[in-house]
Amino acid sequence: MTDTQRREDKQKVDVGPLYSDLHTDFFIVEDRPTSSFVDTQLMEAVLLTQLVHTYRDNRKDMAETQTETIPPQGNSSQWGATRPVTIDANGSFQTPDGEIKPNLGRTVNDIEAIGPESEPLASWQKRNNIDPSKQIKLVKLAHMRYQHPELETITTFLRDFGMHVVKTSEDGEKRWFRGYGPDQYVYYAQKGPKTFLGGTFAVESMADLEKAAALPGASGIQEMTDAPGGGHLVTLRDPEGFPVNVMCGQTPPPQRETDELPQKVILNDETDKPRVRQFNRFRPGPAAVHKLGHYGLCVQQFDAQLEWYTRHFNIVPTDFLYVPMPSEQGKGTDGQQKKDVAVFAHVDRGDDPVDHHSFFMTTNPTSHVHHCSFEVHDYDTQQLGHQWLGKQGYTSYLLTRIFDYWWDTTGNMIEHYADGDLVNKDTPVGWGMAGDESLAVWGPEVPKWFLQ
Repeated sequence: MTDTQRREDKQKVDVGPLYSDLHTDFFIVEDRPTSSFVDTQLMEAVLLTQLVHTYRDNRKDMAETQTETIPPQGNSSQWGATRPVTIDANGSFQTPDGEIKPNLGRTVNDIEAIGPESEPLASWQKRNNIDPSKQIKLVKLAHMRYQHPELETITTFLRDFGMHVVKTSEDGEKRWFRGYGPDQYVYYAQKGPKTFLGGTFAVESMADLEKAAALPGASGIQEMTDAPGGGHLVTLRDPEGFPVNVMCGQTPPPQRETDELPQKVILNDETDKPRVRQFNRFRPGPAAVHKLGHYGLCVQQFDAQLEWYTRHFNIVPTDFLYVPMPSEQGKGTDGQQKKDVAVFAHVDRGDDPVDHHSFFMTTNPTSHVHHCSFEVHDYDTQQLGHQWLGKQGYTSYLLTRIFDYWWDTTGNMIEHYADGDLVNKDTPVGWGMAGDESLAVWGPEVPKWFLQ
């Protein structure tokens, strides 16, 4: 088979026993063409980045001199003075005497991590004439809704992915899947031609549901009589026609069995060794899904979409990715010439911590759903789940050390992730230049076709 044929096969989303080495997959389709200046820049971006704001300054394009902060000495909790370091073309750090610096990780606050290209959230809302008091108040992202031609086939996949069937309708045409978290279900599937039916957000009250039902193009309030936990649902359409669901009144699920909940694995490092006469052992199997974390869209009308979501709902940006612009058009808040091409957004719950993003969008020549993502317990859970799916013959789309992507049996992309960041109203809105190195910290560089 030629490389061209393999590229065509990959684009058709084969999902049979074609599982192959991830690094081979990278080189199969890395050279896809793009169609314009913005598209070319965007396709080199890595969008799904719990780490975009954390590693904003980790540039590997060229050798340059920066300063590093010397770690605290002794019992000091303060970071010390700075010294010059050189970043070579491979991204390695060197001190003036030629010493190659080892990698270094540390946990820093959001303001430091995001850096100077930022703006307070309240300032961003005021600049965009957004009145939070008029918004439909979302509580959280609760579940995804899809239509699949083969309900039994997708059921097998979702079980291998780490979900459980909680209910099937009497006619066998609808099915609800749960995790072990606080939701009645995290995924709804119905039988029919492949269709994206939207993400579903829980709202604070029936008044919010009524406000949603009053928007142009919204459905009426529908009672979910068959669904576990009941409740009421309204379906809206965004400017590009993507469905968005809001629901209210669902009862909480029964308490999960204790043996279903994951146990925390104790780790020893070079100095702190709490695990004595205890051995870590792991059972093979799917990565148990906790909850739905986020989903994302590829859109053609980025500005209109952003305005619609952030005006009607308490959805606010956490991070923007941008590309430089060759003219005065697109000048940013700091006076630089730039165009926003992607956004990671969270549900604003004031002081309460929430996921770094529950929703994202990226500019694209075509409009389509990109993926949905589900949280698992930890890295070990995710890695063991990746091995399990591979052994079942499913096709891996991308793997790093904190998340992995798969094609389901209908051709939709779906993700496991662990260790997501948390933000709140005091986290500033950040901007970062789109670039394919943003997620190369813990894994191989992401292929340029990732966002297509």
